[in-house]
Parts: sequence; C-alpha cells; structure tokens
Amino acid sequence: MRIDVLGAVRAFHDDGEPVGLGGPRHREVLARLVAAEGRMVTTDTLVDDLWTDPPARAVGAVRTFVAALRRALEPDRPPRVPPRVLVTEGPGYALRLPRADVDVHRFEDALARARRDPGAVDGLGTVLASWRGPAYADVTGSAWAQRERTRLEELRLEGVELRARILLDSGKGTDLVAELGAHVGEHPWREPAWELLARALHRAGRRADALATLRRARTMLVDQLGLDPGAGLRRLETGILNGTVPGADPRTPWTGSGARFGPRTTVDLARTLALAGGDALVHSRRDRLAAVEAARRTGDLLLTARIIGAYDVPALWSRADDPGQARAVVEAAEHTLTALGADCPTDLAARLLATVAVESRSAGLSEAGLEHARRAARKAEALARELADPALLVFALNGVFLQSFTRPGLAAVRDGIGAEILDVATRHGLPHFAVLGRLVRLQSASALGDLDAAACHAEAAERLAARTEAPLVPVLTGWFRARVTAARSTAPGGPSAASSAARYRAAEEALRTAGMPGLHRGLFPLALLGLRLLHDRPAPTDPGLDWGPYLPWARPLVLLARERDEQARAALAAVPEPPRDHMQEALWCLTARAAVRLGERGIAARAAAALRHARAEHAGAACGMLTLGPVTRYLAEAEACAEAG
Repeated sequence: MRIDVLGAVRAFHDDGEPVGLGGPRHREVLARLVAAEGRMVTTDTLVDDLWTDPPARAVGAVRTFVAALRRALEPDRPPRVPPRVLVTEGPGYALRLPRADVDVHRFEDALARARRDPGAVDGLGTVLASWRGPAYADVTGSAWAQRERTRLEELRLEGVELRARILLDSGKGTDLVAELGAHVGEHPWREPAWELLARALHRAGRRADALATLRRARTMLVDQLGLDPGAGLRRLETGILNGTVPGADPRTPWTGSGARFGPRTTVDLARTLALAGGDALVHSRRDRLAAVEAARRTGDLLLTARIIGAYDVPALWSRADDPGQARAVVEAAEHTLTALGADCPTDLAARLLATVAVESRSAGLSEAGLEHARRAARKAEALARELADPALLVFALNGVFLQSFTRPGLAAVRDGIGAEILDVATRHGLPHFAVLGRLVRLQSASALGDLDAAACHAEAAERLAARTEAPLVPVLTGWFRARVTAARSTAPGGPSAASSAARYRAAEEALRTAGMPGLHRGLFPLALLGLRLLHDRPAPTDPGLDWGPYLPWARPLVLLARERDEQARAALAAVPEPPRDHMQEALWCLTARAAVRLGERGIAARAAAALRHARAEHAGAACGMLTLGPVTRYLAEAEACAEAG
C-alpha cells in the first residue's frame, strides 16, 4: 500500500494498481488521517474538519466514508477480521502505515536527515522531485488542509534551498542555475534564494551574472519593500568583488552550531531545534551550552545574560535529560546574575531566575537546592508580572510549575498554573507555551482521575502541535492513551491487560528516539508494574527491564515476586524518600505496598503520612503517562498496616 498527498490524494496497492478512493469526502477523510501522522483523530474532529456546518447525520456519514475506505484499501480482508490500515482507536480512527509508504512522510523524514547530515542530499533531491503539485491539492475549502498546504510548502521551499546550499558547499551545483532562477522568480522575497542563485552563477564561472543577480535583489528589496539586503547577500557581493567567496566544509550541516556561528545565532538555532525532538533536541542542548560558554568567554555580562535567558524552551518533565548540562547552565545563570548585581536589567534578571528554576529539575536536588530553585521561580514570576511581559511570564510560570512538586497531592495547584500558562499563551500568540499549558492540564486532570478532561486537553495539544511542528506532543499523548487503556482494563468489559501492555509497548517505542532520556529511562517497567498492581498481580521480574531511577522503590516488590522476602525486607529498609517530582505519589505507593506485604508498620505509617494529602489523586498519573490506580487504595492498606497490633 502506498499513499500520495503531495499533489492530488491517491493510493496504490502493492502491485501498483490504483485504489478507487471514492468521492471528495472519502479522499478528505483519508488525507486528514495522513496529516495526523499515525495519531488517532476523533470522529468529532473529522466532522468539524469536513463541514463548516455539519449536517444532522455527520457522524454516520463519517463512519460510512471510513467503511468504504477500508473496503478500498484492504479489498481482500476476510469478514470479521480487524482492519490493519485504517483502524478504530478509542473515539476515532488512525492510519497505520509505515512512514516510507506515505510520500509526505518520506519527504519530511528526508528533509530532517539532510538537516542533520549533508550526505543525505541525494535522498532529499529524490523526494523533492516527487512533488506533483500543492499538497492535498484536491481537498479544497478545508481550513485544516490549507494549514497543511501552507506548512508543507514552506518545508518544500526550505528543502529546495537546503539541497542547493549543500551541493554548493560541497563544490558542486554548477547545474543549479536554471532551477534556482525559476525558484527566485516564483519566490522573489526569499533572500536565501537570491544568495544561492548568485553562488551558483559564480560557481559556473558567470561572475558578472552573479553580481547582476545581487544588484537585482538589492533593487527589488529597496524599491518594493524598503529594506536593505541582509548580511548574507552583502557578504557574498563583497566576496565576489574581492575574489574571496568563502567555501564551506562539506561534512558540516548548513544548520550547524557553535563552531560556525556566534553565541546569538547558536542559541537561536538551538531554541528552534529543541522543539523538533529526537537528535535535534539532543544537539540543541549541547549547542545551547556551547553558546553560553562562548558568551562567557567574551567577558560581556549582558550578552551572557541574554544568551542564557534566550533559551525559553517549554519544559514539562521534572527530571533533567542531561543533569550535567543543566547544572552548568544553572551555575552560569547564577554567576551572571551575581556579577551583574544591581546593574542587571529587570527583564534579564527575570529570565536568569526563570532559567535557574526551569533547569533545577526537582529530581535529585537537596532540600536546600529545592528551596533555592523555588525562590528563584517565585522571584522570576513576580518580576514578570511587574513588567507585564507575556512571553516572560509564561517562561517564569514554567519554572513555577517545575518547582510545584513540594509534596504529594498538589495536582489542583499545578492545574491552576497550567490554566494561566494556557490563557496567557493563547491571548498573546505564544503557541509553544499554549501546548505546554495543555500538557500541564492534561497531567493534572490525569492525576485527579478526570480522564474526559485530560482527553480534551490531549486532543487540543495535538491540534496545536500539528500547526506548530511539535512532534514530541503525540509521543506524550500516545502514552496518555495507553494510561487510559490501563485504567479501563479493570472495568467489566474493558480492554484486556494484555492489550494495555501492548499500548504501553507501542508508546515506549515512540519515546525511545524522542531525545528525552530523563523521561524515558525506567518509565516502561514502571508502567508495566502499575498495570500489574491494578490487576493484583506480582511485579514483573524480567531481568532485562531497565528500571532506571525507579529501581530502589520497585526492587522490594520485584524481590517479593521472586519469593525472596528477606532480601525484599532489606531492600525496603534501604528505600529513600522519593524525590519531589512527577512520580512521588507512585513511589510512595510502591513503598506502602511493599511495607504492607512485609508487615513493616513503621514504614507503612511513614508512607501513609506522605500520601494523605493525595487521597483524591491517582498514583503515578501526575505524569499523564501511566497509573497505579487510586492513591486511596494504597493509603487504606498502609493505614491499616500501621494500626495493626
């Protein structure tokens, strides 16, 4: 099966035979599912996307379209055998095809590879040549399709320019003149296009034509827009006139970082790349620290403060992905704040304090370190409110959120923080922080057991993510839906425990390459343990499971499952107090369960005291990704154990 949407929507069977997709609405349903990139799209969303004013039987019509598409896509599927391509998932539908079988996904993946590795330029050229017209060309009049067309066209233009830049940087590209000439003619406001055309002409030995091209660009920009040419065009013109056109290392991606750019450019690139996830997120953290160190070497304190505070990337998880990098950033922020003293502008002081709060993730901090980070968060928030700066306020509130895990049972407090982040970000056009607000509210609703509210926030976050190119969001919401399946597996007629485990495994696979080791490590085993506890089964004992930071709290239950009670007792005695983070309720509940099983009244009493404020919450659900069930269950057991005898 192959689906193409870079042009009119069409599909082909493995033998190359075209698939009869039906009428315009059928093709639009398929196209909308392609745009979701494997994520579930609710029936209500499909109705809203297909009709401005939905008819009375719109839901039934959508189901009819889906049924017809299933027959077309899998004509040989036997009766009563579940579909494999267009599947029902929760309250909606999802398309299950490898990314290589969908042309738009091949294009996006090839572009991402070429951004990282210039050696992938041939693959980028192949997918660029596969475009047959505007994306979703025959889906007219739909707002979602127009948004996708606009987004993908911008990516296509970036791909054309990236390919040309890589080829020119590597000493090739003399045959690009005609292609780039047409590109400039269609998009005369793109300065990079003019620069690339001039470089291609110069590479082809047409020095005079290259200079004439740069003069045309200058005239067009000045006369029609009132703008002077950018630095890139000016440098290239000077280089051609002086015979010093710079070359480039063909092994280095054109989006490279600190070694090629100054700290301002580096941190801007890092901030942008951080939102892409995967390798880009890993590199962005590295490049951000390189920018900070480069700024510090200049000795310019104000520049250093700006570079540190410019990386206002929304942060959701209370455990650092790179603790060493986080500590280095915190040290640089605090040193700069101290060195500037009273001379530090208020906005920079707020950004430095917010950085301290965000980077001082609560897991692993001492009590003194936690209090220091909380003070920084409160001060940053106060300064941001005083300045009435919305972008600064949501950054500061991000720090307040990450420092709001002072004890179990504070989901409602965090929901209030998330609601304000969402409100400010929505009113002031800060989409990435609007996503953060939605995810914070998802986590809070999940912790409080309000799965319907959490699902609404998940869907809203996914819609925002589709518009803002935030691929990490569906990874997180995929975990949330696995958590919902697990919670419902205990209800009569609910999904089986095995299907819940399969959902967790699928979510784990998506998270594996997301570039968030602080979140990823140990999460899957903890989710499986939670699922087993929901069904009153012993802990998983697979020696291949990596429990990561959660091992001390899981170990007593794992040893009990292996019938090693005395070793379990010793492990329980050594269990520390859980860190003040997303998982504290879950870890206290694990401690409570082991203490009850072993009859350790003192430890059970300590766990009960910690959990009393969280009696209205669900253990582990504050992360929005897994659940051990209601806290009250563990609390009641611990209290009974503590009072026994």
